[in-house]
Amino acid sequence: MLRYAHDTSASAEDVWPLIACPSRWSEWAPHVRGSWNLGSPEVREGARGAVLLAGVLPVPVRIAAVDPGRSWTWVVGAGPAAVEMEHLVRPHVHGGACVAVTLRAAGPTEAVLRRTYGPLVELLVARLARTATRQAASRPAP
Repeated sequence: MLRYAHDTSASAEDVWPLIACPSRWSEWAPHVRGSWNLGSPEVREGARGAVLLAGVLPVPVRIAAVDPGRSWTWVVGAGPAAVEMEHLVRPHVHGGACVAVTLRAAGPTEAVLRRTYGPLVELLVARLARTATRQAASRPAP
């Protein structure tokens, strides 16, 4: 299991739409250029669709689980090479939240992910936290 997490001063309610609404993924993951059949406005458990990477590579995915406001998981690939990615938002007791992505795969696949995709996921989770913080700070106070 590979876990990448960052804290944000934004609330979990502010972070959730960024992480769970496919139409907002490009705000923090610029390589994601679109998606289809994954749910709208938020990901939908059981949905099968694809995400478009770098505007040219459609990657088929299945939304395996959704815990609204807290987490959702998709599976990329099948069989021994399948990768499960959990996207999590956890509120902190005194404000702010932790955002995390956990990758799970069979031993050899996970070892490759640790060296290749893991560093990118680390950067993207940090970018998600910064984006949430910036967007929450720019909203007028109620």
